[in-house]
Amino acid sequence: MAFGDVLVHLDNGPRSSVRLALARSLAERFGARLVGLFAERAPPIRVGVVATWPSAEYVAAADSAWTAFTAATADLGPRAVWVDCNRGGEVEVVSRTIDIARTSDLIVIGQTEEEGARVPSDFAERLILESGRPVLVIPHSGTYGGVGERPLFAWTAARAAARAMADALPLVMPGADALVLTAAEPSTALDEASERVLGHLAAHGIEARFSSVVVEEVKLMDTLLNRAADHSADLLAIGAFENAGFPFVGRGSGTRYVLRHMTLPVLFSH
Repeated sequence: MAFGDVLVHLDNGPRSSVRLALARSLAERFGARLVGLFAERAPPIRVGVVATWPSAEYVAAADSAWTAFTAATADLGPRAVWVDCNRGGEVEVVSRTIDIARTSDLIVIGQTEEEGARVPSDFAERLILESGRPVLVIPHSGTYGGVGERPLFAWTAARAAARAMADALPLVMPGADALVLTAAEPSTALDEASERVLGHLAAHGIEARFSSVVVEEVKLMDTLLNRAADHSADLLAIGAFENAGFPFVGRGSGTRYVLRHMTLPVLFSH
């Protein structure tokens, strides 16, 4: 199992090179096509009441990103593909990116920064919800040469969690130290899920450990991120926008919390 088509979102920000480096390493690992998609917010040129597109600033930013992309992917030959979103408005940037991303196996984007963001604030959420593809989000600090040596699977009895586990399988390295973490409300007994989950991973050559935590409302996502830190995880696979029986993380609040506070690469599946 492997990804044949990896898309990485690029802009003119300082974190673009980090995303590109990781996506490039994944493309090399899988022998995949790497699509560099340039997309960022930008206003048109206005002369009086007339607006024209693209602006000189947008063209310069796109050219700078293209130069970095071609330099980083020169040895990939035709497997390196450049795409310019060629949109500047918030709605158009997101919609165009989603449309292009739907024909990829994996989407690599950055954690949205609250100040000075070059993409709309709902960029990550919309991609996770609407692309139909797994989205690997890279934190806005730190460098990441690779993922999958110490994965953590967030498991619940829910469709999105099963989807996340399946989507993450190609990213798990041989001999990985894998951990499956599940959460239960107080007084909830665990069923035989642990044996089924570990058996499924073993069928894919992944020897994993299973751990459970009992948490109360506000501590669930903090506990998950803390356990990821304790495991020195380099990848967290989690189902997105599904409460899985935990009403206090319903309607996307848990997903949004992880998107804001993540400190490691997170694969979101919906």
